[in-house]
Amino acid sequence: MAKKVVIGLSGGVDSSVAAYLLKRQGYEVEAMFMQNWHDVTGTLHGDCPWKDDLAVAQLVARQLDIPFHFIDLSAPYRQKVVDYMFAEYEKGRTPNPDVLCNREIKFDVFLKACLDLGADYVGTGHYCRKETITVDGTPTFRLLAGSDPNKDQSYFLCQLSQQQLSKALFPIGDMCKPEVRKIAAQLSLPTANKKDSQGICFVGKVDLPVFLQQKLKAKKGKIVELPKDVRLPQRSAIEEQAQPYRFSPSDGKCIGEHSGAHFYTVGQRRGLGVGGHVEPLFVVATDVESNIVYVGEGHGHPALSRSALLVPAGEVHWLRPDLAMQVGEQRSCLIRIRYRQPLQRATLHCRREGIYVTFAAPQRGVSPGQFAAWYDGEELTGSGAIA
Repeated sequence: MAKKVVIGLSGGVDSSVAAYLLKRQGYEVEAMFMQNWHDVTGTLHGDCPWKDDLAVAQLVARQLDIPFHFIDLSAPYRQKVVDYMFAEYEKGRTPNPDVLCNREIKFDVFLKACLDLGADYVGTGHYCRKETITVDGTPTFRLLAGSDPNKDQSYFLCQLSQQQLSKALFPIGDMCKPEVRKIAAQLSLPTANKKDSQGICFVGKVDLPVFLQQKLKAKKGKIVELPKDVRLPQRSAIEEQAQPYRFSPSDGKCIGEHSGAHFYTVGQRRGLGVGGHVEPLFVVATDVESNIVYVGEGHGHPALSRSALLVPAGEVHWLRPDLAMQVGEQRSCLIRIRYRQPLQRATLHCRREGIYVTFAAPQRGVSPGQFAAWYDGEELTGSGAIA
């Protein structure tokens, strides 16, 4: 008897082709569309209209001759993803809602709904791969980067567990995007030429300050520019290097006003509303308690880069628990701190307080709350939120 797979059909080309491939591979395939957001506050007009996506997903399911289901997960999505976003931004941190959406919604609430339909697996259109090996007689699942270097989405799955991976299928993970679109065109699927979605997972492209002002109040404060020769603290110990930079207004000069430090993130360029500079301005630090945004001119501003970071012990997550480090252990790895960032050479240092990461070359825009994901070659082995 064929194994049953429920595919998360989003109305995009990737999940459409994934559904087709699963059916061709002999699985009993059903589709489920999840609605995770109703509110349009802060969304930019015309982005991610879920009713249009639903209609397209239904067309794809009909064309592929697979049963179609609809589920409204907006309540758990708000609770587990959006409320988390608000709380993190309020503390001056930079969350990644897509990582949380995969851990808490797609591979938790949605997965359970699929299992309730009798599914053996849940399929998605992610550009990543899964491999099964045996460790001490136990099946162990490896999460591998997608074959398309321009679309690898393994980073977004960096918080999954072995249990979640055991139920996941990624049928397009070994394909490149042009190949996926070609198959969709050959099948005359309505998603063949549809643009990729952008912005926050299931919410769409948003005006972030407007979106966040649903819960976070606007509050005027100073924008302080730090000179390129600003004195940075001399740090030798790893523990010191991993600390975010702290500044005071006396370290620079006030050049404008903002509407709330919690609306900004380290490395941000747009939305400052300050002109008159030869090179672009970047946010280099925020102080939500004093409501000050510190900026620096140019990509090479010294305050924009750090040589180390800390993932606190309570935030460390191992996709491969059998590879978890012991206190005192040190390990070379490749790492990224944001989606589509090229992998960077680094060293993991396991201490009681967590895992320190030291980079082979200083990294721009390290921001508390972001997820750092580390790889052994093409395998993503662990991750955690940056302190």
